[in-house]
Amino acid sequence: MHAADVPLSVYVHLPWCVKKCPYCDFNSHRAPGQLPEQAYVDALLADWRMAAAGVRRPIESVFFGGGTPSLFSAASIARILAAIDGITPLAGDCEITLEANPGTTERGRFADLRAAGVNRLSLGVQSLDDDCLAALGRIHDAADAEAAIADARAAGFERLNCDLMFGLPQQTRAGGIADLERLIALDPGHISYYQLTLEPNTPFFRRPPALPDDDTVADIFEAGAARLEAAGFTQYEVSAWTRPGVACRHNDNYWRFGDYIGIGAGAHGKLSGDDGAIRRSARLRWPTGYMSVAGTPAALAEQRTPDAETLRFECLLNALRRRDGLARRDYETRTGLAWAALLDHVARPLAAGLLVADGHGLQASERGWHYLDDILAELVP
Repeated sequence: MHAADVPLSVYVHLPWCVKKCPYCDFNSHRAPGQLPEQAYVDALLADWRMAAAGVRRPIESVFFGGGTPSLFSAASIARILAAIDGITPLAGDCEITLEANPGTTERGRFADLRAAGVNRLSLGVQSLDDDCLAALGRIHDAADAEAAIADARAAGFERLNCDLMFGLPQQTRAGGIADLERLIALDPGHISYYQLTLEPNTPFFRRPPALPDDDTVADIFEAGAARLEAAGFTQYEVSAWTRPGVACRHNDNYWRFGDYIGIGAGAHGKLSGDDGAIRRSARLRWPTGYMSVAGTPAALAEQRTPDAETLRFECLLNALRRRDGLARRDYETRTGLAWAALLDHVARPLAAGLLVADGHGLQASERGWHYLDDILAELVP
């Protein structure tokens, strides 16, 4: 394995949002009255100088996640991108994504964000049903989301993702499909379509809302998948649907076991070294603590070098989420492990017809696609 053969991305975590949603288990925090924007950007830049030391590969993608990154000014986003490019150059066609909330307070920033270098916008629409949005604790309504999509296009964003959830509180099959139909009519090039889940340590987990039963959720997804396909979208990952040519390069790098440097409170990273070892890291989660030590080893909450068995599972965990599965070349160049040993490891799901393999790759069969969780549970180290 040679580090130079592994694509490299950057993840930048901006941890604040206007309001913490009751279903969210991300490392996000309600914004204080005065956002410490400049201090946090200073911390990010110190973190970047430490994280990128000695790295000389071009950056294929940058993703600003959160929280709500669009709470930060375009000037701050431009400053971060300039700092990244100043140490490890951005590729000429670098995909630069920023997550945004469709709330009305941010729309005027879209043109400025585009001018700052952001070329892909990901809008957390979640639903276009006002009752569902209220049940989810979102700060926007359907009209805000529709206006945000129009404003993003007016600002010059040709690459636009919209998140949409299904299986929402009190949602019926008809309501779930109507929600998706309404988003398809707005014609974003990419839709992240995923089920609401009750995650530990969230208000929804402690006080569960009334959710549709499993059969209704399955019906919504199956009908929704058929509608997306009919509208010209292709499912290339478990929760990702795209029109031709606008798949998310950043997320696909994760799924294909590429490298990424993570900076910001709670950010994770994976980096291949010239010595052939893969190293994983994580930053301190709490923003105040992170800012106080960013750029020093004290900011690292975790550093580890996965063993071969762990690497194999981590690679499968990501790559089998892709419809195209795991390419042999990616596996060998990005883990340094032998293909034959991997096939021995997955012999049982191969024999059961849940996975299929040839000399070029490994993927879930059509039947296995519906049992990915079961397959992976069997393969846990």
